[in-house]
Amino acid sequence: MQENDKSVLIYSTFPSPEAAEAVGRELVERRLAACINILPGMTSIYRWESAIVRDSEAVMIIKTRESLSGRVIDEVKTRHPYTNPALVVLPITDGSADYMRWLMGETTAPEPAGEPPQD
Repeated sequence: MQENDKSVLIYSTFPSPEAAEAVGRELVERRLAACINILPGMTSIYRWESAIVRDSEAVMIIKTRESLSGRVIDEVKTRHPYTNPALVVLPITDGSADYMRWLMGETTAPEPAGEPPQD
């Protein structure tokens, strides 16, 4: 683990809990996220293509490490049904030390540039 690596939350929305789960499960399986929370039944109101839109969506909160946030965003964008999905990285400034150790242990530390993976 990189000594200065921090835990972060990545917030996104999906058109359905099922769509969020399909993406989230893959992130956890690939160790890009320690945990995914899916909160169904959110109402969003926003402007899209000059119209005010009201939609029912599901919130997805991705728990990962800061050094993986770019990869997580790229992976979500390639699998997301929206053309411009909400993807916002939020720092975790404090929390249970035991939980933070678990989060870091369940995610894959990126390999330093130019160095082969260690066994």
